[in-house]
Amino acid sequence: MASPIAPAAAVAALLPVSGRLLMSALFLVSGVGKLAAPEATLATIRAAGLPLPEVSFAAAALVEVLGGLLLILGYRTRLVALGLAGFAVATALTFHTALADPNQMFHFLKNLAVAGGLLQVAAFGAGPFSLDARQGRI
Repeated sequence: MASPIAPAAAVAALLPVSGRLLMSALFLVSGVGKLAAPEATLATIRAAGLPLPEVSFAAAALVEVLGGLLLILGYRTRLVALGLAGFAVATALTFHTALADPNQMFHFLKNLAVAGGLLQVAAFGAGPFSLDARQGRI
């Protein structure tokens, strides 16, 4: 007779990979969107007054696409999660500081919430369904 705990453990094992997939979607969609419409992103970067807009654009697209993919795969997950958390906070502080605007407030808080989730991933690791687990780095 199967233990009643076994199904709960199986579901619990799926939670980390599910969380990584959901968080990765935000970065992948944003990064691919930047690549699909670079001029719109460059205009936003220029409006924020960042130096070297083309370099900032390339770095942001790379962080979002590569970081999103690595997070899904669960490769070097703790380090990737820390990097993406820092990116989310930096983005909030750079592009979403007009907090009197409800839309900007929402995006600011969303970025902080995503960073919080990523800090949880950094603290607890990728879980059993990850390249890190396969390589003994949980």
